[in-house]
Amino acid sequence: MPNISLVGFMGSGKTTVGNLLAKQLGFNFVDLDRVIEGKLDMEIDVIFSKFGEEYFRDVEAEVIKEVLSGVDNTVISCGGGVVLREGNVNVLRERSIVIYLRISADEAYRRLKHCDDRPLLKDRDRKAVINDLLRIREPLYLRAAHMVVDVDGKEPQDLVNELLQKLPTEVVGDSRSS
Repeated sequence: MPNISLVGFMGSGKTTVGNLLAKQLGFNFVDLDRVIEGKLDMEIDVIFSKFGEEYFRDVEAEVIKEVLSGVDNTVISCGGGVVLREGNVNVLRERSIVIYLRISADEAYRRLKHCDDRPLLKDRDRKAVINDLLRIREPLYLRAAHMVVDVDGKEPQDLVNELLQKLPTEVVGDSRSS
C-alpha cells in the first residue's frame, strides 16, 4: 500500500491528524521533524538558531529520502516548509499520496499565537509572518498535493473521518467502517 504524506502550514494539525490516521489505518507513523531532531540530537528551534534555515532544509531533504526509501503503509507528517524544495515534493509525490491540510491565516494565528517553539515566528509580528509565509507557500502546497482538506473549525477525528472517505479504497481498506 502507498504511504500518505501530510503537508501544510504550521499549526494545521499534521502530527495530530497523522497519528490518528495511522492508527485508524493500521499504518506506521513518522513525524519528519522528530526524525531530524533525533538525527541531530537537538530540537528544531535550536537547529534553526545554531545553523540556520538553509542547513535545516538540507537535513530535511536528506531525511525525506531516507524515510521514504523502501517504506510502505506509513503516514508521514512533514514540516511546514517541506514544499520549499521541489526535490522534496518530487520524492513525496512519487512515494506517497500527498494531502494538504489547508488552514487559514486567521486560524493559524489563533493556534500559534502563544506557541514558543516555532523558529520562524520567534521575536516577530506573528500575524504578519503567518500571512507572508502562507501567501508564499499556498501555491506550493497546492502544487504538491494530490488532495486538499480544509482544517478550519474541524476536530482532528473529523478530519481523519473525512480523509477516510476521500482516500482510495485500496488505501483505506475496511477502515471506513471503523
